[in-house]
Amino acid sequence: MNDIAPQSLQPGQLLARGVSRHLRSHGYVSIEEFVPTRGLRVDVMALGPKGELWVVECKSSRADFQSDTKWQGYLEWCDRYFWAVDTDFPTELLPEGTGLIMADAYDAEIIRMGPEDKLAPARRKKMIQKFATDAARRLHRFRDPKLAPMPDEETLR
Repeated sequence: MNDIAPQSLQPGQLLARGVSRHLRSHGYVSIEEFVPTRGLRVDVMALGPKGELWVVECKSSRADFQSDTKWQGYLEWCDRYFWAVDTDFPTELLPEGTGLIMADAYDAEIIRMGPEDKLAPARRKKMIQKFATDAARRLHRFRDPKLAPMPDEETLR
C-alpha cells in the first residue's frame, strides 16, 4: 500500500489524517481539502451513513487559527462544524457553538459535538453529488496520473 510517512505531511494534514481515521470508525467517509464552492476549501468534509455532512477545520497552532478568516463561510455547507486540534492547542480560543475534536496523526476523539443545523434538501443533494464526483476524480488521477482533465476541471485549476 502507498502509506505516506508522517514526516512528509504538514501538521494540519497530520491532524486531518487522524480525524479521517476516527470518523471512519463512526461510518463516515471523508475527503481532505474539499471545495464546496469557489473561494472556499475545507480541511475535511465527511459524509455520514445517513447523508450527514460535517466540516472539520484542522488547526495546528494559535497562529493558524487566528489567520483563518473564512471559517464562518463553511457553516452553510454542512450539518455540523468542528475544529480539530492537538492536545497542546489552547482550546479556549475556539468559538462557542462549534464542535471540538482532539486529534493527532493516527486517531482522534470527538470532545464536543457541533450543533446540528441541517442543510436544505437541494443543497444536501448538490453537496453529496459534488463529494462523489470529487472522490471519483481523485481515484481516477491516483490510478492514472497522466489522465487528461475533464472539460470542467480546466477551470478548477
